[in-house]
Amino acid sequence: MQVQVTAADITTLHVDAIVNAANAALSGGGGVDGAIHRAAGPELLAACRAIGGCPPGSAVMTPGYRLPARYVIHAVGPVWRGGGEGEDHLLAACHRAAIDLAVQHDLQAIAFPAISCGAYRFPIDRAAKVAMSVLAECAHQGTSIESVTFAMVDQVTHRAFTQAAAEILGRSA
Repeated sequence: MQVQVTAADITTLHVDAIVNAANAALSGGGGVDGAIHRAAGPELLAACRAIGGCPPGSAVMTPGYRLPARYVIHAVGPVWRGGGEGEDHLLAACHRAAIDLAVQHDLQAIAFPAISCGAYRFPIDRAAKVAMSVLAECAHQGTSIESVTFAMVDQVTHRAFTQAAAEILGRSA
């Protein structure tokens, strides 16, 4: 599995699926979630409403509509509450759920944002390590996914995810 960390707008990537840092109601919102909903068009919100919601630690999938990506995988991460309420476990679970959906649909290329690092205030360095640990676990178990891109919108997040990839995956991303 090839992993790269890039400074990019996730809504412009030509991959099989982009992962949305969604809220549990799948109602669109600010940050990455809002950007994805705006770029995909109103059909995305209608599809999300039909699903009805998704609990933290889980993921669901919709078509990508007007996005270059064929699909959007809506992964719901946890709100940071200090680290004692299972936040790491829930963040790992939503990454795993997104990867599982990609594998179930035989997707080869997916892109992730920094889930839970915006309005949900998950510490960026910690989130990066959780995300890369899940990828390492999936790569070790074997997967059909060939390429994973982490699309970061600022230098601090880019640096944290690049460093975590080097530490955990043993390579620069």
